[in-house]
Amino acid sequence: MSEHDFEPIRGLPADLPNGETLLWQGAPDWWSLAQRAFHMRTVALYFGLLMAWRFGSDVIGGADVGAAVQSALGVAPVAVVGLGLLAGLAALTARTTVYTITSKRIVLRFGFALPKAINIPFTIIEDASVKTHSDGSGDIGVTLTQPNKVAYLLLWPHARPWKLSRPQPSMRDIPNASAVAAQLSAALVSAHGERVVPETAALGQKHALQGALSAA
Repeated sequence: MSEHDFEPIRGLPADLPNGETLLWQGAPDWWSLAQRAFHMRTVALYFGLLMAWRFGSDVIGGADVGAAVQSALGVAPVAVVGLGLLAGLAALTARTTVYTITSKRIVLRFGFALPKAINIPFTIIEDASVKTHSDGSGDIGVTLTQPNKVAYLLLWPHARPWKLSRPQPSMRDIPNASAVAAQLSAALVSAHGERVVPETAALGQKHALQGALSAA
């Protein structure tokens, strides 16, 4: 039995009210999350550079190649443990996270130590954007109307990176992000009765779902 077994609907803290429908549910891809939110590639590069530095400094210091290789490989166990911990955290985060889009809101349910659910009604969404990656996964983030705000540390890793002063709740590293973004755009249009026009930014990977998202 887990802490989520008592959810009336998976990923939701309560039954949907009358008139609200469930449109989509999903979770992060754990490998994509490990690379981008937990920075496994950066950490692996760090350990690789550390091993190369140890090898080079030992050779320059007069050690033979075999001894230098053995010295460099001494870093490997630490690297394996560190990368394994990051991979495990990413997998556990993905397994305990459920993103939900209904006809009236977005719900982020996450947390394995301190589970929480954050409701984001469409009425407080100022704009939304999707950033897609080469593997088809992507992040869909929303900007909240002021003064609405959710603390960055409360959201992490389900927040757009480095947006500290005005945190943007995000559905991170979800598969087939473009299709999910289109579904969210349609839901926002339906909820607000206004047109949300996708635009392509200069890099060609970030698509805005921005429009006149005034309160319904």
